[in-house]
Amino acid sequence: MRFQISDFRFPIGLVWVTLACVGWAVPAVCRADEPKAAVIVVVGAEGEAQFGQQFRTWALRWEAAAKAAGAELTSIGLAESGAKSDREILSDRLAELAKAPSTEAAWLVLIGHGTFDGKTARFNLRGADLTPADLAGWLKPLERPLAIINCTSGSGPFLNELSGANRTVIVATKSGHEYNFARFGDYLSSAIADLKADLDKDDQTSLLEAFLMAAGGVNEFYKTEARLATEHALLDDNGDKLGTPVEFFQGVRAVKSAKSGAAPDGLVAAQLVLVRSQNEEKLPAATRARRDELERDLAELRLKKAKLSEAEYFGLLEPLLVELARLYESADAKQH
Repeated sequence: MRFQISDFRFPIGLVWVTLACVGWAVPAVCRADEPKAAVIVVVGAEGEAQFGQQFRTWALRWEAAAKAAGAELTSIGLAESGAKSDREILSDRLAELAKAPSTEAAWLVLIGHGTFDGKTARFNLRGADLTPADLAGWLKPLERPLAIINCTSGSGPFLNELSGANRTVIVATKSGHEYNFARFGDYLSSAIADLKADLDKDDQTSLLEAFLMAAGGVNEFYKTEARLATEHALLDDNGDKLGTPVEFFQGVRAVKSAKSGAAPDGLVAAQLVLVRSQNEEKLPAATRARRDELERDLAELRLKKAKLSEAEYFGLLEPLLVELARLYESADAKQH
């Protein structure tokens, strides 16, 4: 079933259900020349061989997902050290991406150990370590959407430093003081392309859904093992530098408001998908981008509903729904 403008003869609530049910089913032309996501997987110093094998396994899962997505993949830290340090390779790759603006997201995944001396957090690379300030400087020139995922212990300060507009930042720990080995990277690397994490049943797993599955898995691990949890993952995509834990979500919606007054976290991460469904992949990039804007506008309007009269709310809602319906109808018409 496909959504048509004529469906607006139904009550507004039913229209909303209709949109939600068929939003992913519209066929469109797949364009090989459209921009691609960029994925950078960085594996740090292993410390001990047992950790090195785990980190490699996690990295290979990300690599498999990136290849399935047709993304531009860069792996750092898995091969033997060469003339350039891992730090230099990462800096150079980010500089390359800054020179090639794109509407597709760049995904940066940090896997390994982290440390914190009470002032500065560090991602332990082979050779010189990486601090949040280092990474902030390298990422500043990038204008494309960013997903920054630090799976290490003591990674909390990276969220505080890297949070910003058009960025989704995920860290394995809520602060630098959670310095024990973090298992979050294991669960997240398994979830990123796993349809078991697909909460909204659109046949693909968003970064938000992967985060929720992974953080929930970590919590269950500590509960089952009767251990005191030493890692509490956070997600930030509203730029307020606070982050939101898995407990604050019901389904894919954060139910607790940000103290800063910013929109709840999760709205952007819900639209970041590495391995897209077949139907989603067929949507032209421009159509997908506008659809995402409209969905964010709808989500933000929903947050304001309590402060608006019924007439004001539906007056603002209807044009968004009409444009969204026309967007899908137009994509559908191009196939016939």
